[in-house]
Amino acid sequence: MSGGPPPERPYRALAVRRPMEYPPAVKRLLDAAGATPGDAVAVTARGERLEGVVMPHHEFSGADILTLKLQTGYNVGIEVADVTRVDLVSRHVPARKAPAAVPAAGGRPVLSVLGTGGTIASYVDYRTGGVHPAVTAEDLVFSVPELLDLADVRARVVYSVYSENLKAGDWQRLAQEAAKELNAGAEAVLIPHGTDTLHVTSAALAFMLRDLTGPVILVGAQRSSDRPSSDAAMNLVASARLAAEDLGEVVVVMHAGTGDTACAVHRGTKVRKMHASRRDAFRSMNAEPLGKVLADGRVELSPAARRRAKGPTVADTRLDPEVALVWFYPGMKPDLVARCVEQAHGIVVAGTGLGHVAHELIPILGGAVKAGKPVVMTTQTLQGRVSMRVYDTGRDLIRAGVVSGEDMLPEVAYVKLMWALGRTREPAEVARLMSADVAGELNPAITLAEDEGG
Repeated sequence: MSGGPPPERPYRALAVRRPMEYPPAVKRLLDAAGATPGDAVAVTARGERLEGVVMPHHEFSGADILTLKLQTGYNVGIEVADVTRVDLVSRHVPARKAPAAVPAAGGRPVLSVLGTGGTIASYVDYRTGGVHPAVTAEDLVFSVPELLDLADVRARVVYSVYSENLKAGDWQRLAQEAAKELNAGAEAVLIPHGTDTLHVTSAALAFMLRDLTGPVILVGAQRSSDRPSSDAAMNLVASARLAAEDLGEVVVVMHAGTGDTACAVHRGTKVRKMHASRRDAFRSMNAEPLGKVLADGRVELSPAARRRAKGPTVADTRLDPEVALVWFYPGMKPDLVARCVEQAHGIVVAGTGLGHVAHELIPILGGAVKAGKPVVMTTQTLQGRVSMRVYDTGRDLIRAGVVSGEDMLPEVAYVKLMWALGRTREPAEVARLMSADVAGELNPAITLAEDEGG
């Protein structure tokens, strides 16, 4: 058995651990007692009787561990092998919450929040240990009440999709809704988003949205709301502060370091998630961040940040989703690449180093180009620039008609090729569009400092 002291207060988050069904061994014990997560039970283990609330099982829970929240507030994990009896004590009765209106005092920036998942924000009920999603405007505002001091908030859910399940159609709808909010008077649009593909969505929106009259801010949380180190509230408040700034582009706002000193403002086409769990997982690549929001509320923006346009904001959502992103690896079989080429309208390759693949793949990529399917080369080093004129392999790729992705990240080039093919299928025009800087995705001169991490 193991346990730890309870937190002193609820923590807020934009992302939560996903509840899962208990593994078979634990589920059999609960089923025999007629108990489910949230119910109070009495468990006899190693001759000791413990009463507590059955906690939900999550992806990080032990496979053969039944977790209870004791009356003391501590959580305890009990191995199935130690359990001799489980008795139901009482059923969990969900609390009913009366709806509350979001106050709008006026005189503050209007901040529109567009939810992309079932959980815009969440809070922990430490009586049961459950994580409760906030899926309405009222839930969001009252879960992070500091927002009321910064802006008049209007919030709604656009769709409820885990970020890894998003598709081009979801990006298109989100772009349309963001433009609608800005053109309806919002000074800024805030989009809470799952962190796994947040940087891909930010790139897609950056290509589709033109003449932005205010910032479109994507924000997430690396630490869930049942952890004291949750970064969600600070990220959200820092994002809201941008509503009063002269900023007119798609950005990502996340922790700038492991501490709570500042949040970084990243350009939507130059940012990438670079760590699975660190609070400062998001980094600007091949570019400096556009600025910071300091913990004391001060906002520092770079002169490179694009300012608000006169508008109206336009959502040009033409995308061709039939684009393949191929990550080259040693020993990659030509027929695998050939199948990707056959089904796609365009291909982005994440090559090695300066933009290379095995020689036996070059004829397949050249064949795609001859068939009118553009091929764009990027580098899987992420930092630095593609340069296919240095070595023979690169020069062979150029002769085959492969287009350089310059310093674009593979995911950014992937989305940009969708955007380009949504406008034309003419190879020369696609190559021209891919070489033109549309949303700050191309940095013509990477300085040493930027090349070392930005």
